[in-house]
Amino acid sequence: MMRRSACAAGVAAFLVMMGRPREGAAIDRNFAGSAQLDYHLVPTQPGARAGATAFDGFTSEVALKVAVDVSERLSANVKLCHGCHGFELPMAYFDYRVADELNFRVGRFSPSFGSFNLRHDPANHPLSSKPLPYDMGRMLRYADWNLGVLPSPFPDNGVEIGGSHWFGERAQMDYAAYAVAGFKAGAGALDLDWTQSHSGSSYLVDNNSRPTVGARAALTLRIRDINDVTVGASAMRGTYDPRNRFDYLIVGGDVAIRIWRTYIRLEYLVRRQTFEATPAVMFKEPVSVSGMEIFNKHGAYLELQHPVTANLDLVGRIDGLYRAGNVPVDSPLGVRSAITRYTAGAALAIERGWWLKTSAELWSFSDHVFGHEALDLGIHLSIAGTF
Repeated sequence: MMRRSACAAGVAAFLVMMGRPREGAAIDRNFAGSAQLDYHLVPTQPGARAGATAFDGFTSEVALKVAVDVSERLSANVKLCHGCHGFELPMAYFDYRVADELNFRVGRFSPSFGSFNLRHDPANHPLSSKPLPYDMGRMLRYADWNLGVLPSPFPDNGVEIGGSHWFGERAQMDYAAYAVAGFKAGAGALDLDWTQSHSGSSYLVDNNSRPTVGARAALTLRIRDINDVTVGASAMRGTYDPRNRFDYLIVGGDVAIRIWRTYIRLEYLVRRQTFEATPAVMFKEPVSVSGMEIFNKHGAYLELQHPVTANLDLVGRIDGLYRAGNVPVDSPLGVRSAITRYTAGAALAIERGWWLKTSAELWSFSDHVFGHEALDLGIHLSIAGTF
């Protein structure tokens, strides 16, 4: 713990020093940050305590970022985060831009996947919680579901090639292709172990010597000056166990529509994953003779954000998860399980760069488990700021 604290302090000092402009320096630097303090209450839980199934009470997310333009073609980005998982370095990479259509990214970064990952920082989206497909711990029963389809952010070590091209003045195509270390789990694991991607308790290296590969493409059409629509598709595939016997495939599609100042966002993700049905584990359904089982986890959300005034945005979101596949007999999930959540919220600008967020969430679960309700209510109250 002392080593991690000392390392975090060192990185923070480096970020501050890098962000300070020096007289006569030819290198351009930009220092920015964001922070959110959220209070999560689940009044429908016994004693209004949801600590056994969710992160309730006060939680915070803090991010500090430095961007450095070394030359006209070379730039670097370093980002330090602190959240429920402690300190993390989700971003430390170089970009080498040959042209707008060709850029090389090398280091540690979140691979290009989906639309929400571009705005996963709490200062960049109007609600306190993330959409369920990208959830990283604020969902109820997160341990039962092992989080969402692809928790965001998902930093990894590797290389990415991307770029963008304009077709006239109204159409823009963006693309990215990458190879990264990929997600991990131990031998005999029934699902991905997300903590191995960011936990300091283990080495942040590939566990099977084979990269995960993926790609994303998006087309944006400008419809007059105040309307546009973006359609994107993403995919990644790799193995996650030490012996490269079991794999995962994640695909997704996204649509973002802006009509004047109103935003409509839709995303759908699905992860198909194989796993080992070991004889030491009893399952709810008969297992295959080969011992290899498959499950599919689907996730989707539809979000509408509308500004009522210059300082007040109203937000509505419907999202959910659906899992189909064999599970151990002691799992609270069924062979087919689903979550649906309905969220209504508001974001009020108190001061420039400082927002008050509030939201109410109605949760519906297909599995009625002892000690849990089929319906739950969650309430968030947050302060978020940028600098």
